[in-house]
Amino acid sequence: MVKAITSWERENRTHFDKIVENYDKIRWSYPDELFADIIEYSGPESKKALEIGAGTGKATAPFLDAGFNVTAVEMSGNMADFITKKFRDRKKFSIIVSTFEDAVLEEDSYDLIYAASAFHWVDAEIGCPKAYRLLKKDGTIALFRNNTMPFEEDELFKDIQAVYNKHYYSHYKIEKRPINLSEMTSEDFLRPSEIYRRFRFESLEQYGFRDVAMKICKTSLIYSADEYVALLDTYSDHRALPDDSRAALYEGVKEAILKHGGQNRIRCVFQLYMGRK
Repeated sequence: MVKAITSWERENRTHFDKIVENYDKIRWSYPDELFADIIEYSGPESKKALEIGAGTGKATAPFLDAGFNVTAVEMSGNMADFITKKFRDRKKFSIIVSTFEDAVLEEDSYDLIYAASAFHWVDAEIGCPKAYRLLKKDGTIALFRNNTMPFEEDELFKDIQAVYNKHYYSHYKIEKRPINLSEMTSEDFLRPSEIYRRFRFESLEQYGFRDVAMKICKTSLIYSADEYVALLDTYSDHRALPDDSRAALYEGVKEAILKHGGQNRIRCVFQLYMGRK
């Protein structure tokens, strides 16, 4: 039996190595309140942090600014070079070029371990127990990400969906399309199935974490046609499409946005999932 392509295959995490500059330029920043929630939850004595899958450092500076010593783990050589240059003047920053699963790190030594839109690439059966071992007693794990979705009532959405039906869903045989995130509550996001959908495991409690909490922050972003196509090209599932399908998808999406005034507004649901050792 042939295994269905899901776009979640772990080998897709290597795609980011080729798009470092564009990734840093076009990917969203995270809300200030999200970082404030993590810092408040972790407590005033929390000062040694480990970042999993740091990428270009989109979520690194807020913790450095708050006084944390941050060790970043990043598997991409090009991403690691970029973030090293970005924070070359920060004495409290260091980086390890490795997957989190393979990184050699000292146990019981971190106050905070966090990952921004990266933990779904980690093998949770290895990564969750490892994070638990690396944390000090009462240390915090904080996993967060952005879930994006269109405004489905827009005519633009219908035109873009037609392009996806032709060039995306013909490759990815996905039975259920993305659900309407705008209708979900924080309690909905805490369902094991929804946690798994976004982090690839069902609960922090199953790995021994306590005081588990989730917070949601909603906003919207506006992209020009070119900006939106550039954003799509930072998504691993899009980059994993066959070249002809990817090119046709991007061209069709761009044409649809230009047809409807040249801008695309999307909903963003920033999701923060925390627990304590």
